Amino acid sequence: MPRDKITINTLREMKAKGEPITMLTGYDYPMALAEEVAGIEIILIGDSLGMTIMGMDSTLPVKLDTIIEHCKAVRRGAPTAFLVGDMPYMTYQVSTEEAIRNAGRIMAEGGVDCVKLEGGRNMADTVRAIVNATIPVMGHIGLTPQSQSQLGGFRAQGRDAEAAKAIIEDAKALEDAGICSLLIEAVPPEVCEIIWEILKVPIISLGSGKRADGQILIVHDMLGFFDRFVPKFVKKYASIHETIVSALGDYVKDVKGGSFPENKHCYPMKAGEAEKLRELLR
Repeated sequence: MPRDKITINTLREMKAKGEPITMLTGYDYPMALAEEVAGIEIILIGDSLGMTIMGMDSTLPVKLDTIIEHCKAVRRGAPTAFLVGDMPYMTYQVSTEEAIRNAGRIMAEGGVDCVKLEGGRNMADTVRAIVNATIPVMGHIGLTPQSQSQLGGFRAQGRDAEAAKAIIEDAKALEDAGICSLLIEAVPPEVCEIIWEILKVPIISLGSGKRADGQILIVHDMLGFFDRFVPKFVKKYASIHETIVSALGDYVKDVKGGSFPENKHCYPMKAGEAEKLRELLR
């Protein structure tokens, strides 16, 4: 049976009931369709597509227009999921006016339900301005990939008391600024739990323990799309890379060996028409 559209109110109700929220990244129509059928509540069209789809070394080069086009594709495949469109690097840091304009484009053109941006107290004024422009915002604290150079690489955050306190203060500042939900990436479970206890908005954990309202993974990591390093917090539910390589190898063998295509894969002419064609060509 088709489900109702997932909205901010749906997520709030799930939090209130203690019903876990499922969230995954998604970047294209086929994956969105699969996630819709599987019942994923939130799909993030993340700037991580720069690395998972485009083979970039980081998320930084991803452009706003690219995110918007992927948002459109995901919406076609997942009409009832709650879609979150990532704001790429330098689309919200320059000025609040530019941030509002770019967030509005992702909402209006991409068809998402919410935008996501990285940062804590330093982004509170920007979040407040975007929210005041009637655009819902998901916050993102802890390990923030767009700040990897400043953080010293992709590493866990908040592992000592002072750093943990700063992250908790970031979370409070973002809620005060009006976020509708918060993604916490790669912080100790103890820190995530404290934030979950304090904040009223839905909390989504990415490698930050189970004491949260929901969990998110990069879909290409959890499905094993790549034969490469994945973070410690990833649980692999499949090995799609091996399956694909095996299938492609079988295809190569069949074509090289002449066993593909067979007659059943072709569209023959009607009986007697081939002979008529040869006569016409003589």
